[in-house]
Amino acid sequence: MKIKEQLIEEIESAPDALLTETLNFLRFLKTKQTQVQPTQHQVEFASHTTVNSTGSSLLEHLKTIGTWEGDDLVEECLNLVIASRGQAEFNEDNPFE
Repeated sequence: MKIKEQLIEEIESAPDALLTETLNFLRFLKTKQTQVQPTQHQVEFASHTTVNSTGSSLLEHLKTIGTWEGDDLVEECLNLVIASRGQAEFNEDNPFE
């Protein structure tokens, strides 16, 4: 009997609660299997346990990042946020207590 046939046989006799858990686990395994392998840069970054950042080290790091490419909609998004926000109302002396 093939593995798929064995699985189907077990599925037919399993309760719904177990089937739900099994389905979730199978989906997890399929997702785990298709994940992209990390790039060399990600591996090197993950291997650092401590980072002592200074202003000059951050500026040096910015040189390795590259430049922005694409359609920049930041101003449009900001205008949308401004247009859709309401004025805050505080009815208590200290609302954070």
